[in-house]
Amino acid sequence: MCLKRISRTVMPGVVLAAVLILSGCRESPEDSVPVAGAAELDTGAVRTNALTAHEEAEGWRLLFDGTDLSQWRGYRMETVPPDWKVTNGTIHFQSEHGGEGYGDLQTREQFADFELMLEWRISECGNSGILYRVTEDAEQEFMTGPEYQLIDADPECYPDLAAERTAGANYGLHAPVVDATKPAGEWNSTRLVVSGAHVEHWLNGQKVVEYELWTDEWKEKVAGTKFAEWPGYGMNKKGHIVLQDHGAEIWFRNIKIRELN
Repeated sequence: MCLKRISRTVMPGVVLAAVLILSGCRESPEDSVPVAGAAELDTGAVRTNALTAHEEAEGWRLLFDGTDLSQWRGYRMETVPPDWKVTNGTIHFQSEHGGEGYGDLQTREQFADFELMLEWRISECGNSGILYRVTEDAEQEFMTGPEYQLIDADPECYPDLAAERTAGANYGLHAPVVDATKPAGEWNSTRLVVSGAHVEHWLNGQKVVEYELWTDEWKEKVAGTKFAEWPGYGMNKKGHIVLQDHGAEIWFRNIKIRELN
């Protein structure tokens, strides 16, 4: 509590102490005025769509800088599909036209072995996915590349949703071992590791799926699903990374990748 008035009859030592107390009170947090740009000086602050010095040293690079989609194009297109926009530093699928699989957004570049990290936020009852090693020799992207499933798996939206179709799953093939998903409208963090035949799905800091491509077990699993219709499914050694248009609104940010080996 600050002293508002000091009696003239107090002893000099007490006056000095009181002055010191008053001096300390003048800089209380309630009275201080924020300095413009102070947040930029906080080296501990998390920056969106940016790399840390440590990440740069490890070989990470951005696939989206928060301002444009120059590193992306549509599946089997040279331009960006109309429903994909840059909004407030995010890649935002607005679902105005409801392409449902014909407006997928993919990297211009192809990747073989890599580690991908990104954040995503989905609308209520929304459905989407991240596909990898996708090639353009099929009508749609899901006919060639496996999918890291993104979905609002609220039972009210999908009461009979199979475990291998929940968020973090290898869609249609491998169910997550734990539900690490945050609710619709909140940001989730995804990490996808693809190294040769080995694949790991991470969700909000937890490894939820791990599998091996190209093995007899893989081929048997594929044979029991709709993907058996496309013999080359999941067999590519290199391909595009795809953000899926599934007709639902979704946002992505902090998309970064580093190539392995």
